[in-house]
Amino acid sequence: MLSLIFVLGAASSCAAQKNKGLSALPPDIRAQAESALSSVHIGDADRGRIVEAIGNDPSGFALLFREVRDVMKKDPDLLRRVDKSVALPANFVPADLVVLDGAFPYVVSKKGMLLRAPARDALVRMAEAAKKEGRTLVVSSTYRSYDYQKTVFERNVREMGKAEAERVSAQPGMSQHQLGTAVDFGSITDEFGDTAAGRWLSANAGKFGFSLSFPKDMEAVTGYRWESWHYRYISPPASEMQVRFFLGIQQYLIEFLAALPH
Repeated sequence: MLSLIFVLGAASSCAAQKNKGLSALPPDIRAQAESALSSVHIGDADRGRIVEAIGNDPSGFALLFREVRDVMKKDPDLLRRVDKSVALPANFVPADLVVLDGAFPYVVSKKGMLLRAPARDALVRMAEAAKKEGRTLVVSSTYRSYDYQKTVFERNVREMGKAEAERVSAQPGMSQHQLGTAVDFGSITDEFGDTAAGRWLSANAGKFGFSLSFPKDMEAVTGYRWESWHYRYISPPASEMQVRFFLGIQQYLIEFLAALPH
């Protein structure tokens, strides 16, 4: 009997926490959040942790929610969802691509690489901060066109088979690189995560609006194996929102934002 009472009490507590987490939000935000959270492909345990985080700081969530919505209004493509379920059209090319060559605090592995202007500006600030701490950021891959990604994916299929290729690379139209806001750093190997630059990025990239897209042990969620080198610029408020309320998982945040009314 005591065990049954404990179980029922725990269930009631969880339900109360869920209601508390969303009911404490302003009505307009609560309605949007409830609808969007129900659309995210996420397990019950993680969904409960997200709701709990919101319930622990509803005013903080509401503030960031409004800031991120403002970012989305000003720049609709910055937080656009692109993954194995949602593709970009073949003719999608960002209008504000800029060349990374020049006297900047980062190092480029080859000439002619491109990023969207806001991502490049944030990269400069981040690289300056890294350099002050004795870390040099090496940029190895940035914007890729639909056709270039097609070449990359087809080469991987030939070399490793389609199943493995889909774990390590995106099909054309499904790559974050086509957005012009994704950066691959360093060696583009698993070893990068344990380098000085890799550790620095892991600890500091979020301060500058960059987010690791494919974390370790999250392949079932992201669709891709761990990539310690692949960061996407999503803006400082979105990065903070991801860390504080979405378990640090970019995919959860992006799906949530994509499900909001436009």
